[in-house]
Amino acid sequence: MHRFFIAGVAHDSTELRLEGSEAHHALNVLRVETNSPVSVLDGAGSEYLCKVKDVRRNSVALAVLERRQFTQPPCPVTLFQAVVKNKAMDLIIQKTTELGVHKIVPVICERSVVRPSSADAAVKVAKWRAVAIEAIKQCGQPWLPLIDEPRPLAHVLREQQTPGLSIVASLEHGAKHPRECFMAHIAVHRSPPKTVSVWIGPEGDFTKDEQAAILASGAVPVTLGPYVLRSETAAICSVAISMYELSLGAK
Repeated sequence: MHRFFIAGVAHDSTELRLEGSEAHHALNVLRVETNSPVSVLDGAGSEYLCKVKDVRRNSVALAVLERRQFTQPPCPVTLFQAVVKNKAMDLIIQKTTELGVHKIVPVICERSVVRPSSADAAVKVAKWRAVAIEAIKQCGQPWLPLIDEPRPLAHVLREQQTPGLSIVASLEHGAKHPRECFMAHIAVHRSPPKTVSVWIGPEGDFTKDEQAAILASGAVPVTLGPYVLRSETAAICSVAISMYELSLGAK
């Protein structure tokens, strides 16, 4: 079944309408026809099962047959991702969205190759959000992650208030296995973390001062294995591990 995205759908809607790029995709790429079954995601936990009611030149009317509401995951995972080159950043947005990340905070670091200006920030976020929308449509993920504007690391650390578990991917000696961090949190608090923060550095990793500042904020260094991973690989791996460990902790 083809999936589409419409933001801000009223829960009692009986009819929806695809317009703009969603209508273009439906009409010119997928070539939907009257009575075709389709699904609409609102990115806020609802999926609307519909059938095509009317096809026009620039819009598609849909009759809502059923609304499905999904429960939000009990532990939101936030990815604090150093801004990397465009294709790599798009891949991070795409794959971590598919994995169910709650929020993505792009961080500008000392070694960041791409450093969006304040004037470019809104354009970048709109592009990343479009990537995330395509990702939820592809996989059926009912929750669209929040994506912040990129900000310097120091600003992010000043604003951060995460009472849960915070981990940072590290190649330093003494970095812990991720499971050890999750089990230690459960042992102390007698429950899985309420939130998880994942910190991933840029090309060349965080500087020693940046790493120290992140650790001072409460993050625990974790190892992702003996090899030097690309930033995008580390991000996807870390979020996937976090989701898996949370699923174990919930049992």
